Amino acid sequence: MSRAVFLDRDGTLNVERHYLHDPEALKIFPGTSAALRRLMESEFALFIVTNQSGIGRGYYTEADMHAVNARLAQILAEDEVQFEKIYFAPEAPEEESPGRKPSPKFLQEAESEFGVDLAQSYMVGDKLLDLQCGWNAGVKKSILVRTGYGMDFERDEPQSTAEAAIVDDLPAAVDWILNDA
Repeated sequence: MSRAVFLDRDGTLNVERHYLHDPEALKIFPGTSAALRRLMESEFALFIVTNQSGIGRGYYTEADMHAVNARLAQILAEDEVQFEKIYFAPEAPEEESPGRKPSPKFLQEAESEFGVDLAQSYMVGDKLLDLQCGWNAGVKKSILVRTGYGMDFERDEPQSTAEAAIVDDLPAAVDWILNDA
């Protein structure tokens, strides 16, 4: 069984843009590539788990989302970073969705498909739904980054985020993981 880090996309890896659908608008946070490479060098498998409700709401297409993901993967590949898989839930929040966070479905699929040991893995994101996804899957720790919406959730939901590790950004989350592992 392998260890993994599950990452939210928008607000965690890249700057939050309202319903990001244009690959040219993608802006990755500083230090992201180097941080992810450190995880890979420490033998963590990397996965993206993202809710993409803009598809279900009709704001953009699944092809638009795949184009953004391809651009993200291309940029990170320049620093030899690669993801095992990108899981996405295209449904709007009010629609039934088996995989939409906080559902642990995608993490459980990674456990089955890639031999991930969830109890030795981590979930990193900027929203309460990300933390809950990790908790629901039984990861070792859910980590809230203060980028994206993270600072708002830390301020507005102190009871709900109390069980999480809270750090400034993805490089700090990687430091936390590597110190804990």
